[in-house]
This record gives sequence, C-alpha cells and structure tokens, in this order.
Amino acid sequence: MNVEIIAIGDELLIGQTINTNAAWLGQQMAIRGYQICRSIAISDNPDAIIQALEQVLPQTHCVIITGGLGPTKDDLTKQVLATYFDSPLEIHEATLRQIESFFKLRNKPMLDVNYQQAQLPTKAKILKNRLGTAAGMWFEQKNTIFLSLPGVPYEMKTIMIEEAFPELTLRFKERTLFHKTVLTQGIGESFLAEQIEDWEYRVRNAGLSLAYLPSPGLVKLRISSYSGIEKEAQIDGFIEELEIRLPEHIFGKNDQLLEEVLGNLLIDQNLTIGTVESCTAGLLANRIASISGASKYFKGALLTYSDEIKEQIAQVSSQTIDKFGAVSEEVAIEMAKNGRRLLAVDYCLSTTGIAGPTGGSVNTPLGLIWIGLSGPNGTLAKEFRFGDDRQRNIEMAVLSAINWLRYVLKNSRI
Repeated sequence: MNVEIIAIGDELLIGQTINTNAAWLGQQMAIRGYQICRSIAISDNPDAIIQALEQVLPQTHCVIITGGLGPTKDDLTKQVLATYFDSPLEIHEATLRQIESFFKLRNKPMLDVNYQQAQLPTKAKILKNRLGTAAGMWFEQKNTIFLSLPGVPYEMKTIMIEEAFPELTLRFKERTLFHKTVLTQGIGESFLAEQIEDWEYRVRNAGLSLAYLPSPGLVKLRISSYSGIEKEAQIDGFIEELEIRLPEHIFGKNDQLLEEVLGNLLIDQNLTIGTVESCTAGLLANRIASISGASKYFKGALLTYSDEIKEQIAQVSSQTIDKFGAVSEEVAIEMAKNGRRLLAVDYCLSTTGIAGPTGGSVNTPLGLIWIGLSGPNGTLAKEFRFGDDRQRNIEMAVLSAINWLRYVLKNSRI
C-alpha cells in the first residue's frame, strides 16, 4: 500500500510545532510494510487543502490528513472535505453522545462550537475518538482512501490504532517488515561507509536493505527485510561481524541509549562514576543521571566553568593552567584525576574546551575539546575537534565521553 501524509497547520510551516505525527505515521507504516511515498505540510486554508488533494499521486492507495478538526473558526478541514467529496454535514448521533459524555465527565459546559463538532459528512465513515471531541473521517474516492484525523498526537495515534489500522489491514495485505538497528558513536557517516563497504555489499547482496541514519555524534545503521523474522538470524550474523570490526564505535542496538548502555556496565561491574565539567556545563552529568537507577553508580559532579573554580573546587594547579591553558591535555587530566579522588568514585570523566562560536584562537580553535578519564589503572586525556556549532560541540563531547568510558569498561583497559 502506498501512503501519502498531508499535515495541515500554519504552526507546522513556521516551525512553532514539530510535526511528530508524520514521524510516527512513517514508523507505523514501515512496521506494517506500507510505503510512504510523500509527506507534506500545508497551510490551514481551503485553497491549500484542495490543491493538496488534487495533487495526490496516481499510485497512492491511502491519504492520511492530520489537523484542522478543532472547534475554532480557523479549523477548516471538515468543511473543505465535505465540499470536496460532495458530502453534506449532519449531526452524527454517536459522536454527539461521545462529545456530551466528554464534557460531562470533566464537569465542563458544552459550547455551541463543541456541538457543531458532531456535524459530520454523511458520506464519510466516522472513526471514533474516545480521547477528544474531533472524530476521524474515512472517505473513499476512485479506489483511494482518505483519512482525516485530529492533529493532537495522542488522539491521532489512538484513532489510527483502534479504528483505522484494523480496517486497512483487511483491505491491504501487509508485507512483514523486520529490521534491526546498529548504533555507532564517534565515526562520521562517510568514514563509516568507507570502512564497511565490503560488508554493505554483502548485506545488500543477501536481499536486505541498509539505511544510514546520522545525527550529531551518532550514526545508526538500519538493516531491513521484507521477508519477516525469518531473516533475523542472517541479520544478527551481519551485526555480530560488524561489532567485531568496530568495537570502539558500536555501542548498542535498536532503541538503546548510550548512557543506558554505560549504566548497565557500571552496575554489572559494581563501579561508580563522577564528572568534572567545564565546557559541557553539567550536561554530561545530566545525561548519565537521566537513566532510572543511576543513583546506584553516579555519585556526583563538579561544575568548574571558570579557571578560578577549577583551581578552588577541582584543585587544578594554577601553574598548570598558566603554562598549558585551561583547554589542554594537562588540565583535563588533573580535572579527572582530582575529581576521582574528591568524589570518591571508581571512574571520573572531565571536559574542557572551546564550544564556540566565540573564544577560539590559533592554539585553541573552535570545537577543540579535551576529555579526561581517570580510573583504577591511570588517567588519560583525548583531544577532539568537532566544529563551530556550540550545541553540536557540547552534545558530541558528551557522547564521546560516555562512549570512551563504555569502551574502557567493555574491554577492561583504559
């Protein structure tokens, strides 16, 4: 089944709201083996809606329209669809009872605009919305199904799961999609592709598909098969081969978080961790502590943004800072080593760098980050050079620090 998504809303076009509905629908369609052939966002006005409907691709079997079904005057989707499909609006008694129950349960008055939400196109199959007042609508024209759903994500998802997907499954045979995702850190997409070129060729030659999904500091490799779970053993074999080849970069599979993987290793080995941070300003500690149960291994953090605080709190030598600069291997080492002692932890990570976009120099360029790691077997620091985007630099520093410690714990060496 080929699917198009039309998301209605000016808030989507100006970036005020992120279109998470399209992302969720894409994921759900892929799981069921359906193909998203186009996804667009349009303004909430009649001309834009009609134009989008008229431009639906000939090979499309189902169009999913989200948004514009609220009770206010700027929600025009229902009226436009009623006109487009030549389907007069009438009170739909079951929906009216649903809306009345909705307001009674919340002890709120039902306004005339809410009553009007029960006026629905007579030619549409009505899809129950048990979580809100805007019903979904199912139209059919020239062998194409048009689904109109509210833009509120939890309402849209519920209608799709409870009402639309069961009916679509009866109409269209699903291709069983099975996939697994390999998670990598610290290697760019192009470098990764170069290193696994022969492996990728064999994956594709086996009738599997491979997708590279990059984000700051991470690249996901998704291996997919439309033959279902019967290909799982073959996919697992490819993944195991990749793990042996790239142990420094591969940290997990599917939906695992890097900080979760690290936390599990610390728990398994009964170890504790702390951080001493400068350029990451506490984000490293925040990420480590974001995992439920982190209190078992995370003991605390020192936030030492200025040179004075590095000296006073982390006990970094003023001579070291004067001689090598705050952004240096030597300072990163002292921060990690002293932090391990002061926090009384098994391992301590430190960060110091120039996140940007200002403050760089010839000796300390933008994106230069030193990460220190101190453990039972000694203390080291690594140099990283990222770029000139502040938030990306901070995020990549955090990921790099966590992954370095993960690799150390996994391989029992610093």
